[in-house]
Amino acid sequence: MNDLPGWVKHGTVWMLLGLGLFLGVQAWQSRAAATRFIVNGSVVEIQRSPDGHYHWRGRLAGREVEFLVDTGATATAIPQALADELGLAAVGQVRSSTAGGVVTGQVVVGDLVLDGGVRAERLRITALSGLGSPLLGMDVLGRLRWQQNDGLLRVELGSPP
Repeated sequence: MNDLPGWVKHGTVWMLLGLGLFLGVQAWQSRAAATRFIVNGSVVEIQRSPDGHYHWRGRLAGREVEFLVDTGATATAIPQALADELGLAAVGQVRSSTAGGVVTGQVVVGDLVLDGGVRAERLRITALSGLGSPLLGMDVLGRLRWQQNDGLLRVELGSPP
């Protein structure tokens, strides 16, 4: 049996090195993400992500969703495609002012459970077709005691919204 050509051997070594580097970066990012969210008794602490935002994972209608914490949003909002996937029926329409201008969306109702135990049942949520990711708005955040300081969002859990 003949040996493989040199370029195949070198290519295989480089691919294995690349795979090792990729897996190492993925593990590092996963570990970093896990330490950005801490529940300590009745306090949730969320560190600002490298993208400059706070992210809060939870479940909407039973499906895992990562919300971007948006203190400038009046209401919690999700992409229309997600509302359709979850089968959230529209109960009305709404016009919203966004950074991109005024848009029309649908009002849907869903049960929200955020990591750490925050619950909002039958929450009215705005579904917008042009929205990139789910936003957690002041309709939920306004019911909680929270403060932001030095890249840390600290939420004191009292009675759920």
